[in-house]
Amino acid sequence: MTKRVFQAWKGSNKFILGGRLIFGPDARSVPVTVLLIIVPVILFCVFVARHLRHEFSPSNAGYAIMVVAILFTVYVLILLFFTSARDPGIVPRNSHPPEEELRYETTVSADGRQTPSVQIPRTKEVIVNGVSFRVKYCDTCMLYRPPRCSHCSICNNCVERFDHHCPWVGQCIGLRNYRYFFMFVSSSTLLCIYVFSISALYIKILMDDQRGTVWRAMRESPCSVVLMAYCFIALWFVGGLTGFHLYLISTNQTTYENFRYRPSSRMVVYDRGCVNNFLEVFCSKVKPSRNNFRAFIEEVPQRSVTLPGTTREPAEAEDDTGTRRQKVEDDLDIGDDLMNISQRCNAAEANDDQPHHTLDVDQSILGSAERAATIRTETRHGSWGRRSGSWDIAADVANSNVKESRSYATEKEGRG
Repeated sequence: MTKRVFQAWKGSNKFILGGRLIFGPDARSVPVTVLLIIVPVILFCVFVARHLRHEFSPSNAGYAIMVVAILFTVYVLILLFFTSARDPGIVPRNSHPPEEELRYETTVSADGRQTPSVQIPRTKEVIVNGVSFRVKYCDTCMLYRPPRCSHCSICNNCVERFDHHCPWVGQCIGLRNYRYFFMFVSSSTLLCIYVFSISALYIKILMDDQRGTVWRAMRESPCSVVLMAYCFIALWFVGGLTGFHLYLISTNQTTYENFRYRPSSRMVVYDRGCVNNFLEVFCSKVKPSRNNFRAFIEEVPQRSVTLPGTTREPAEAEDDTGTRRQKVEDDLDIGDDLMNISQRCNAAEANDDQPHHTLDVDQSILGSAERAATIRTETRHGSWGRRSGSWDIAADVANSNVKESRSYATEKEGRG
């Protein structure tokens, strides 16, 4: 049956809806992230926003607090979906190494034999904005990684402008989803600030209505206290992540580059200025995916690499091997026949005193037969690639001694 690309994908990704959505191997963390967002908002709407519906004039202005919370949550979940369910910028892997980069070398062994070998350079020089860079060869994807591309060990793919692999969204962050990732993190930060602020406002309103202390108001609405603590802790993560990525965007770096290179050797060739860097991330067009996961697989013929000094085609080599194998089998059968004939002759001489015609089998022929038997034992445990001079001897015996075996059989029938 014809398969689609996503069905034969060699990476660790997970596909749903017939290859329309692509996730990382740790996609199970996405529902956990969704629950961490939805559950606090539900508690907020039930125990906080519902009591503030009539606290502002006009009397229905308080409904806006609940509506904003719900719409903001939906917006955050959409950004999460765009981040985790789309191609982050996977570079299609090759089915064979690039032939134009192959280097043919000959190695000399200790016994003087020359063995041709094929090697691929580990690095390659490229020019980016007038600056020379070395790009590495990926043995898994069998390609030279483009600049700012790295191989994700979790997803087992090379990703363009690789930033990092985020376990909370279950996907690599790269060229095609970095914008949505940053918007998801920053929107989550704003949502935490919003829930924290409204919960604190509700505590303030309870204090004013009951003319009590803050502790009494907190006992009146313990859910508000829990939400404030939850949002305060979450702000340390999503808020700190937002600030860090603001710095990366302003200097046009990735998380991988920031941690990979020392400050003294950090790449600045991509830095186009703070304003242009932000425009590049948020105002540039998202490049289309280089993979069509729903396309049908096209069978690519296997390419054979011809080493220097080799003149035979693979098919000719197989035919030659098959011919030698058949020749050896025929020679071995003839050798066995000669040994059987010699044994019958010796038995006839011992039991019959009357003169009769005998078949003299030359000892050199028997030696060839014994060697043929030895060859049979070796070829069963070895390979057919070995050559032996006794093969040709057995072939000569085949033509010169078959007639003798037939004449001996005719004479024996005549005596009978």
